[in-house]
Amino acid sequence: MIFRSKAPLRLGFAGGGTDVSPYCDEFGGVVLNATIDMYAYCTIEPTDEGKIIFYASDREEYFECESIDYLPIDDVLQLHKGVYNRIIKDYRVGDPLSFKMTTYSDAPAGSGLGSSSTMVVAILKAFTEWLNLPLGEYDMAYLAYQIERKDIGLSGGKQDQYAATFGGFNFIEFSGNERVLVNPLRIKNWIKNELESSLVLYYTGTSRDSARIIDEQIKNTKGKDRKSIEGMHELKASAFEMKECILKGDFDGFAKCMKKGWESKKKTASVISNLEIDKMYDYVITHGGKAAKISGAGGGGFMMIICDPKKRFELVKALKERDGIVMLTSFTEKGTEAWTLY
Repeated sequence: MIFRSKAPLRLGFAGGGTDVSPYCDEFGGVVLNATIDMYAYCTIEPTDEGKIIFYASDREEYFECESIDYLPIDDVLQLHKGVYNRIIKDYRVGDPLSFKMTTYSDAPAGSGLGSSSTMVVAILKAFTEWLNLPLGEYDMAYLAYQIERKDIGLSGGKQDQYAATFGGFNFIEFSGNERVLVNPLRIKNWIKNELESSLVLYYTGTSRDSARIIDEQIKNTKGKDRKSIEGMHELKASAFEMKECILKGDFDGFAKCMKKGWESKKKTASVISNLEIDKMYDYVITHGGKAAKISGAGGGGFMMIICDPKKRFELVKALKERDGIVMLTSFTEKGTEAWTLY
């Protein structure tokens, strides 16, 4: 049998960064996001060869070893190893598995679309399908968070794991004791269609180290940096405001919230933006964009752009004259899924 899974990547519209501890523990965080038709994929093929094989085809990374119950975490496919270790620890103690795992993602690492966390969710979902693990949506998202942030030690927030697991448009609340509440939003079809028609993704061609950016945000929060915390408060307020705009179909208000949110985001860490990003932002606005922001932690990756649908063709044409990659995307309703081939 072959076990496959996929998990959707996400766009963070507002509040990103307020899901990171210690800010959310002390002040509470909220994030507005939506999943899109770009995915992380995983295939597990059980074998009787007594081996563990990982192959990330998009990264051209390969790992092979004898079947053991713990894989030391290093720089080679650490997400894959982290999930395997936790599965063995929590569900199959002392019983190593033999299999080949193949993964790939529609977005590069450092894209700002939550690709690392989404891959963890996809791998977990494939194991869940294979081993019939008793994991509900909240269980899976929390376990993915634990693996990435605690077991492997990668800096970051909590929103990506929940977005990939639940799917759709969500307003997610974060508070102390790692409490998370996912509020699915019932967005009318005409609003989704209009938003899709207004949206352009532009990949700058430069991935970024989100951990370095987030570490600075954490340092600023712990150090009670007034400007950074003020920016976080503004980001949280913009998430509430943007949620109201999207539910009502107020697209001018939505664009204003995004514009204001990007300015607030830049207050939280010095490496959120740079000269090249600022130039790109000005170029987008000059060529028909209403608002734009770097998706995810900042510093590079995808720029998310909102424009008048009538001007999208001209904006896309202008963007294609530059070195990056233009992408048009659609929203998805479903979270992570898995299936079995007999």
